[in-house]
Order: sequence, then structure tokens, then C-alpha cells
Amino acid sequence: MIITNFFIYKSYEIMKRSLLKYTIEGSVILLSILLSFYVEDIRQNKENREKKDQYLYDLSSTLESDLEQIDNLLKTLYRSTDLITEIQNDIDQNHTLFSDIDAVNKILDIEVGISFFPQDGIFDQMISTGSFELIKNMELKKLLLEMYNHQKDRNFATSTEIDQFNIRLRNEVLDQFRISFNYNSYDGAFYGSRSVNKYKFNQSYYLSNTFYGLLSQAKTYANMYTRLLKDIEKSYLTSLALAKEEVKDYRE
Repeated sequence: MIITNFFIYKSYEIMKRSLLKYTIEGSVILLSILLSFYVEDIRQNKENREKKDQYLYDLSSTLESDLEQIDNLLKTLYRSTDLITEIQNDIDQNHTLFSDIDAVNKILDIEVGISFFPQDGIFDQMISTGSFELIKNMELKKLLLEMYNHQKDRNFATSTEIDQFNIRLRNEVLDQFRISFNYNSYDGAFYGSRSVNKYKFNQSYYLSNTFYGLLSQAKTYANMYTRLLKDIEKSYLTSLALAKEEVKDYRE
């Protein structure tokens, strides 16, 4: 009986030590697994944040480029509005302020059929990669969605309408004043430079209500697109500041 109790006791001690050993080993393994998950989560978060920050850097460069494009477009629209005012003043004075060729050149310099082409590639990449959701600033997220959706659609619709009017205005001017050009393909930024070669000034058309009305419509479109571009410019400037601030906060 004593021997039996001894074996039972020894077996219990062995089982207890084994259970303790396995418990410790299991706990170590579990902690190792949890630690590896934690370390991997930190690494992944750091990698995602760095990727998001790089996208925001790239987006900032794109916004700065687009702001420069907007600034150039606004300068063109301001100048065109001034030219229209000058021509209408000349018409009101029965064409006594300018010579025929000066009037023709001013008419040709009117440019309302210009369009803003936003660069949305970086934004699209942020959406497709999920980096957009990592942006912490909710105002920035809301503004970017507004810029690359609603404002982009408004810009496309408005510029398309103005382009169609501009084609009509151009065709009308070329027909009524029988203008032909000389071109220098190697001069100028995009399409080369041009100069009037021949023209036949149609004074009755120049002084007509039809032409005056076209100029008024051109000024209306110029003012309308100026307003839209100023709204877009404001959004871009705010987004640029917020994007730089978010990257700065994480780097400090």
C-alpha cells in the first residue's frame, strides 16, 4: 500500500512538472506569436504611413503645378475681358478709337475657350491603394473628394460649353473679316506664332448688334469661368496647406 501511494505521488509530481513545463513553453510560444504580430503590425503601419506621406508629397507637387496652370488661365481671361471692353468701347464710339488692323488683332487676341486640366493621377493612386483612408485630417479628405469629383465635373461641363461657344465666335470672326494668317511653327509655346496676312474689315458687321452681342456673351463666359477657377484655386491652396501640414505632423 505504501509502495502504491509512493508511485501515485511520484506520477503526480511528474505530471505536475510536465504540465508546468508545457504551460511555460506554450506561453512563450504564444507570446512570441503575439509579439511577432505586434512587430509586423508596427512595421506595416509605418510602411503604410510612409507610403501615404510620399503620395501627399507627390500630390503637393501636382497641386502646385495645377495652381500655376490656373494662374496662367486667369491672366488670359482677365486680358480677354479687358480686350472685349476696349472693343465694345470702340464700337460705342462708332469705331473711332482703333484702326481696322488694331481692331482685328484685338478681336483675335480674345481667348475664352481655354480649359483647366487637373492632374488627378496621384489622387486616383491613393484611392486604388487605400492610402487615401490613412489621411488623418478629415477636412483634407473631404476637400480632395470635392476637388476631384464635383469640381472636376463642373470644370468639364463649363469648359465644354465655353469651347463650343468659342468655336462659333472664331468661325464668325474669320468669316466676317476674311482673315488669313502667316504662321511660324518654330515660334511660340504650343502652336507656333501667327500674324495676320490678309483681312477685309467688315465695318457694318463690326458695328452690328450681332457682333456686340457675341462680345457680351464672350465676356459673360470669361467671367463665369474666372469665378469657377477662383473657387478651384481656393480649394487647391487649402488642400496644399493641409497636405503639407499632415506630412509635417508625422515627421516631427
